[in-house]
Amino acid sequence: MDSLDFNKRPTILVVDDTPDNLSLVSSLLRDDYVVRVANNGEKALRIAASDPLPDLILLDIMMPGIDGYEVCRRLKADPKSRDIRVIFLTAKSEVEDERKGFKLGAVDYITKPISPPILEARVKTHLTAKAYADFLTDKTAYLESEVARRTREVSAIQDVTIQAMASLAETRDSDTGNHIRRTQFYVKALAQHLSKQPKFAAQLTESTIQTLFKSAPLHDIGKVGIPDEILKKQGSLTESEWVTMKTHAILGENVLNAAKHEHPFHSTSLDLAIDIAGGHHEHWDGSGYPRGLTAENIPLAARIMSLADMYDALVSERVYKAPWSHEDAVKEILSRKGKFFDPLVVEAFLLEQTHFQEISLAYQD
Repeated sequence: MDSLDFNKRPTILVVDDTPDNLSLVSSLLRDDYVVRVANNGEKALRIAASDPLPDLILLDIMMPGIDGYEVCRRLKADPKSRDIRVIFLTAKSEVEDERKGFKLGAVDYITKPISPPILEARVKTHLTAKAYADFLTDKTAYLESEVARRTREVSAIQDVTIQAMASLAETRDSDTGNHIRRTQFYVKALAQHLSKQPKFAAQLTESTIQTLFKSAPLHDIGKVGIPDEILKKQGSLTESEWVTMKTHAILGENVLNAAKHEHPFHSTSLDLAIDIAGGHHEHWDGSGYPRGLTAENIPLAARIMSLADMYDALVSERVYKAPWSHEDAVKEILSRKGKFFDPLVVEAFLLEQTHFQEISLAYQD
């Protein structure tokens, strides 16, 4: 809707138990508006609940059965009719009567006997205000819809970009197979469990966990910078080769940091990916790399990723090792509690270990 539509004739519902009043008001308004009439409150409510809804209601107060105040109260209590503008048109002229009318939600109060110029002017004013309000509501709904659509598009592009970058790292390392997919779900399982603890609830919101799930595939992005003769070596690495291999953590962090500085309005996914790429080989006791960080100096996302990565490496087949059993992998991780791994992350793992085994089987290489 690009402009206000003043060509559409608004519908006005006139409610009054006196036939002469209905006739008078109808004659004043029918040339410019569609006029419907009701001679009691019950009929007025039925009309107000039917489609098309009236744009404005001129409502008498003193009527047999339910009076105008009660009609107005019921109109405002019904989600379908609560936004219809109501003008009381009545002989009750005390200040308290007007106060009560406005408190019930009326937009105006016109006393009888009716002055045609005043009635016509106020009706026009309120219908014009309604037209502008409807226009703004339509525009707001459109803009909200458009923002939501574009946000979904941007999110989809980010997801595809992350998956493409992760797949690039995976193609360099032929042993990883479905490693990326499995570790995503391991990370999610650990994060969801930890989020139930007060200590982690603020850090691991539902939104953050979803972002963590999306970011996890980039944990080994730095491997694109490791030479093939080291990355794809069939046997054990020499000491110097191992030093080179370990640089993949800082390489990954640097690549993602460069992307962050290039695009200052980056997503949270990139921040978590940086933490994971640079920190998932740090150890709780400070024996890890690349910085030898200790305990909670290691980002939480990296502490979670560290355990997920280790579990998958243990239970997966590699050119240099046969796969470990789930039970042996659990024992190994438990033995490194408080050394390699955050004790609370290990406890979460022990409670989620059946889930880990299910994920491992579901995404076998």
